[in-house]
Amino acid sequence: ANEACPEARRAAGKMSSLADIVKAKCTEAFAISHIDVIDFSDGACSGAKLELIIVSSDFEKVPLIQRHRKVQALLKEDGLMDEKIHALTIKAWTPEQWEAKK
Repeated sequence: ANEACPEARRAAGKMSSLADIVKAKCTEAFAISHIDVIDFSDGACSGAKLELIIVSSDFEKVPLIQRHRKVQALLKEDGLMDEKIHALTIKAWTPEQWEAKK
């Protein structure tokens, strides 16, 4: 009785495009040196589960919580956070932090 709902089955083919939309919106809004969107959705009705790794010089001297808020505000503009994305893990780093983590 743990079957995915019909909406989730129909949306399954669209999940990768949702990741593409997130990537495109972030690329337009920030000076990106690296971006990766990983879709961990399990096909349940709860919406997409994404991990966003975003590296931008725009994050220099910006506290981590403010980086997250900027990304969330961007995705809320089109209702993505409220309607399509159930869970979003954000890793927002400066290029220097990214190089140190590689």
